[in-house]
Amino acid sequence: SIKAGLISFLIAFCLVLIYMVFFYQGAGLIADVALLCNVLLLFGVLVSFGAVLTLPGIAGLVLTMGMAVDANVIIYERIKEELAAGKGFSLAVHDGYKNAYSAIIDGQVTTLLTGVILYAFGSGPVQGFATTLIIGIITSVLTSIFITRIIFDDRIKAGKNVSMSNKLTAGFLKNTKVDFIGLKKWSYMISGALIVISILSIAFKGFSYGVDFTGGRTYVVRFDKSVTAEEVRASVETTFEEAAKAAGIDQYSVEVKQFGGDAQMKITTQYKNDSESTEVDAEIEALLFNALKPFYAEDIQLSDFTSTLENPNGIISSDKVGPTIARDITRSAFIAVFLALIVIFGYIAIRFKGWTWGLGGVVSLAHTALIVIGFFSLFNGILPFNLDVDQTFIAAILTIIGYAINDNVVIFDRIREQRGLHPKEDFRDTVNTALNATLTRTLNTSVSTLLPMLAIAIFGGESIRGLAVALCLGVIIGTYASIMIGTPVMYDATMKKK
Repeated sequence: SIKAGLISFLIAFCLVLIYMVFFYQGAGLIADVALLCNVLLLFGVLVSFGAVLTLPGIAGLVLTMGMAVDANVIIYERIKEELAAGKGFSLAVHDGYKNAYSAIIDGQVTTLLTGVILYAFGSGPVQGFATTLIIGIITSVLTSIFITRIIFDDRIKAGKNVSMSNKLTAGFLKNTKVDFIGLKKWSYMISGALIVISILSIAFKGFSYGVDFTGGRTYVVRFDKSVTAEEVRASVETTFEEAAKAAGIDQYSVEVKQFGGDAQMKITTQYKNDSESTEVDAEIEALLFNALKPFYAEDIQLSDFTSTLENPNGIISSDKVGPTIARDITRSAFIAVFLALIVIFGYIAIRFKGWTWGLGGVVSLAHTALIVIGFFSLFNGILPFNLDVDQTFIAAILTIIGYAINDNVVIFDRIREQRGLHPKEDFRDTVNTALNATLTRTLNTSVSTLLPMLAIAIFGGESIRGLAVALCLGVIIGTYASIMIGTPVMYDATMKKK
């Protein structure tokens, strides 16, 4: 699954490179050079640290790539604004970078603080995500700001300009005048409905908890013919029930799900979950073999069933999490996310000199996270891929928090700038102007982040497909929330405070 995740990451990386060149032409090519350097630096640092790449780690890579692209998009949009104001290319580049620094630094620092909190108070998959994210933010700043600036300066010294767009993208969302604040009643109603649905699903349907949260052993088993989950479940349950009675134990629960086709099943059991011994591992594998042997068209031996070196069928992957580790992962994940939200609120409130800004950011994050959590509950068992609450779930929520807060901070930064330039302007007009001014950047970043997610959903394999689909939803909801929820909440709170 990690291999499939890496392959999908490479495909996603190529899609982002192509998109940047399409939208920004020569400047996009410069961004691609920086992005390539970023990925090489990131992998180099991870290898030097001996970091083990997990699914949450891959999610961290994707978020890093999205934030690196976002930094370039912010810079390029500011350069285009300076060019539109009639400035020469050299001055436009200088002022574009200068005006973009604040938004980039605020966004990166906020996400970096989130990563530090997650690493300090998280464990297991949370730390894996945080490690990749922290290193990625540092490499992103180095490459997105410094490498691209060096290339731009080199072109300027040579007396050459750099194309910033093509005929199709030159006027994209230029001079829009959408009254976003006027639409807030509709956005509040839509979001309210989605949140109610999410809460009801969580309360009444609940979740399907993976082995990371319950503890136990999970096996992915491949057959040489099509089988049904019901038939496999009945046989496995009978076998483990008899073994549990003979051993005098009560806990032996078995869960069977189709996983990656009708000839492959994911089987989870809590039989002798307290034991970490290899003898129990061997016992469970033997029990599975006895239960599943009748489902093979051709005769299969235990040695072939437990090792796929010679035989492609049988147990193709396994995972074991003790109950204590499962509880620790659960507790640390919730503590880390809670503390991250507090830190985000505090940083935004201090940086933007008002608690209303922090409130808008945190409400936007909570809104997006809750809807995605509701998605895991509502559609689990309906969609044809894994939506268990496990490492994938943790990775999805953490990535969405990291992405969404960056989105909010960039918009807030533009509102603050607009307010400084026009202090007597009506605050509603200030907010709407800032939202319209950042619209191209917001949508470009969303598209460049969605492309990798779609690639991972298609090419990433079963174990990471649920993560990719959840992240696609998170990017869409997060983008919507930063414009239609976080900013209006900040606006309403600010107006009531006056």
